[in-house]
Amino acid sequence: MRPGNIRTKKDLGGGTLYDIGVYCINAARYLFRAEPKEVMAISVNAGNKGLEEIDESTGALLRFEGERVAAFVTSFNSSDVGAYQIVGTKGQVRVDPAYEYAEGLAYELTVNGKTTRKRIGKRDQFAAELLYFSDCVLKNREPEPSGEEGTQDVRIVQALYESAETGKAVAIPPFDRTRRPNSKQRMSRPGIPKPELVHARSGTRD
Repeated sequence: MRPGNIRTKKDLGGGTLYDIGVYCINAARYLFRAEPKEVMAISVNAGNKGLEEIDESTGALLRFEGERVAAFVTSFNSSDVGAYQIVGTKGQVRVDPAYEYAEGLAYELTVNGKTTRKRIGKRDQFAAELLYFSDCVLKNREPEPSGEEGTQDVRIVQALYESAETGKAVAIPPFDRTRRPNSKQRMSRPGIPKPELVHARSGTRD
């Protein structure tokens, strides 16, 4: 992370969980189609210049109903890795890359020893988002996901930071999520080249 970037300022909402941890939290919530009821976290900071105010890296555990557990690590001082893996009783699926917007995604599914690999072409996710939200405005309907989703993300992030500070597990208040993303909401637009920055710099070091 480039020193001085807003993500390195604690009083401006900086830290690895608020920036990139939300993607991991959303992945776990959507894949389990449930909400975590308890979380634990450990944050570390090696004293690197520019990262003194925040967590340089955080390891997190999320406990879900049915004794399911999600684990992830976020870091501002590691090589670029953006993948997730789901392990079940009969197999596993690894999605890599999983969170990129400027390239295609891919996954590897293994069930009962048989492996299938698939690569998904690059898509313009921002175009789909803009079209969806503008349609909600024109039709005067509430966007999905709504502001409640963002509130739940913040609640989980705050609980993780509390756990990192206290060294104890932190319970998450119940959140009744009756609607979740489904295939009917799918929108696809052709991928475009990664845009050039205009009068701005990337948040990470060159």
